[in-house]
Amino acid sequence: MRTARLGFILSMIAFLCFLSVGVAKAISAEITIRIGSPFKTGHILVDAAEKFKELVEKGSDGRIAVEMQIGVKSEEEIDDLCSKGTIEMQSNGNRPLEIYAPQYFFLGAPYVLKDWDHLMRIWQGNLGKKVIEQVEKNGNVRYLGIVYRGLRQTTSKKPIYTPADVYGLKLRLPVVPTWIAVWKEIGAEPVPLTLPELYPGLKSGKADASEGDVTQITSFKLDEVQTHLIMTNHMVQIGGMLIHKPFFDRLSKADQALVTLAARDACDFANAKMKAAEKSYLIQLQRKGMQVVIPDADSFREKAKPAVEQLFKTTWPVTTWAEVLSQ
Repeated sequence: MRTARLGFILSMIAFLCFLSVGVAKAISAEITIRIGSPFKTGHILVDAAEKFKELVEKGSDGRIAVEMQIGVKSEEEIDDLCSKGTIEMQSNGNRPLEIYAPQYFFLGAPYVLKDWDHLMRIWQGNLGKKVIEQVEKNGNVRYLGIVYRGLRQTTSKKPIYTPADVYGLKLRLPVVPTWIAVWKEIGAEPVPLTLPELYPGLKSGKADASEGDVTQITSFKLDEVQTHLIMTNHMVQIGGMLIHKPFFDRLSKADQALVTLAARDACDFANAKMKAAEKSYLIQLQRKGMQVVIPDADSFREKAKPAVEQLFKTTWPVTTWAEVLSQ
């Protein structure tokens, strides 16, 4: 009895010591960075935020604390909060690019870019520098890095090899005007549906087909309502890690360097993880019975060309498609 009581007392002492260390660390933090993401734990942009937290807190020896605010607000709300400085950082989707630098939103449009490496060459070059400047100027937020979210593919109830197979196809799309314009040019009949409407819309026949990255296709169980996975690779989907610009400017040069490096390494970590996961998701969908189709990618790009070139004239006049493709 005495031994058991002694064991209990020692356990309580150990627990209190652990607790006091945690409290001491929290108290000793000189700077707190609140980082918000609209996505749930397990999403690649949350993985990036978690890695950033780990690297910053370790690199600063606890002097900088990172507080996670995950999955409780929308992309729009998170971006607005970061723009206003209510939170210091965001690990978010394409909204900052679309809203604060709309003339450069060709980076988030179908059939414009070749692949992830192509996007990165643009991002690290002259055009990317201008994007970052525009977002800082108009949104009060600074890009610290971008995160690869996968290539967008197409699902349907039939095989699709050429644009002729898309003619009149009721294709579910998010409500993004540039996306709708391109798919209309290819021959599809866009059906704008929100993500919650995606599965029931395909099941009911309101839409015959959809497009999205393999994580979306898997998580929404589209294999239950679609039979074919067409590897159109029509868009490189990205997100970003951004920081409230005035907050960043108030940091010391050493802390700016620490935060910048941690974000870069966190994005590199997430990008490598997503590339590996993309292959795993594809295998999962095949095992669930989806038939993989390799279409004539060049014919789709050629069919989309008039709409894409028109968008560069009217919506993205800062450059030309030819210049983008030359990168």
